Amino acid sequence: MLLRMGQGLEEIAQVLCDADRKVQLIYAFNGTGKTRLSRKFRDLVAARDDDEGTEPLHPKLLYYSSFIEDLFYWDNDLSGAAGPRLKIWPNPFTDWVLRDQGQDRNIITSFQRYAGQALTPQFDAGFTEVTFSIARGNEEQAGDLKISKGEESLFIWSLFQTLLDQVISARNIAEPSDRDTDAFDQTEYVFIDDPVSSLDDNHLIELAVHLAGLIKSSQSGLNFIITTHNPLFYNVLHNELDLKKRGKKEGCYLLENLEDGTFALNVKYGDSSRSFSYHLHLKQTLERAIANNQVERYHFTLVRNLYEKTAGFLGYSGWRELLPDDKQTYLRRITQFTSHSTLSNEAVAEPSPQEKQTVRVLLENLIDNYGYWQEDAPNG
Repeated sequence: MLLRMGQGLEEIAQVLCDADRKVQLIYAFNGTGKTRLSRKFRDLVAARDDDEGTEPLHPKLLYYSSFIEDLFYWDNDLSGAAGPRLKIWPNPFTDWVLRDQGQDRNIITSFQRYAGQALTPQFDAGFTEVTFSIARGNEEQAGDLKISKGEESLFIWSLFQTLLDQVISARNIAEPSDRDTDAFDQTEYVFIDDPVSSLDDNHLIELAVHLAGLIKSSQSGLNFIITTHNPLFYNVLHNELDLKKRGKKEGCYLLENLEDGTFALNVKYGDSSRSFSYHLHLKQTLERAIANNQVERYHFTLVRNLYEKTAGFLGYSGWRELLPDDKQTYLRRITQFTSHSTLSNEAVAEPSPQEKQTVRVLLENLIDNYGYWQEDAPNG
């Protein structure tokens, strides 16, 4: 089922903005344009002359992306006088969260839920830098540590997560006059672009479960848009938020960059194993080549790859068992175009029209005869 096809990112951002859904979860392969989409969405909702650092503070939009991570950088102090410090570029966002709202203690608590109680961040008095220390078994602290990239990502995410928790808690109070702050009274959207790029699977799952819990706790009409290139992150959110149930599956999408430079936002059913894993990416590549009569030699390699993956998944002893009738004929044709032993001076000619038709037959055989390829059908 296609939601939109052949559109610009501005138009897709408008579709997301207009959708009346609490959660919209978007998968996109790296390089497809998900971060550009987040920027277009931000431009659509927020004032175009906003300062870069104030993006998360726009009255209508709370926004997380790599641009927030860029507010932090390491001073490694190679002289050894002070030790490595995580510096914070001057910006209104962290100033507001740390100085005005006094959220430093909550940020540290949030970070330690992920990284453990032994690893402790310490803000300086002006909230311009952070140092890290770790507790030893003898109750001593070893300080001035440079934490890993994953831990750094978790620390920066913890700052945003603390703000998000504050926004949700404030807005869950139905009467605005009863809230501690009116800063979030106009907030409508939370856009989170791929916060898990540097995380191992354990921390990724922790972050996804905690984020899903925050989203489920929101009762004030906030709309959440989340993009990712990570299938595991997508799957955990998909399952934790029950996006397959009660008709909410229409909020799950695959963002694709089409050959003409436009984009498609395709509705998907089920988790990543059924909706957009690598084998489905290959399938779509083959379907486009067949539809445009542009089958080339390498498409036979893609077909063979699909047969091998399907055979392995279904427990067949070899991919040849999945070939249609007249298996030897199809085997010879695939082998002809995929043999690794073919020398450059013995190059096989480009496929003939009849050979190109073989790609269509082999792909249709997989789709028609093996349930592994059937996407979950929409419910009524």
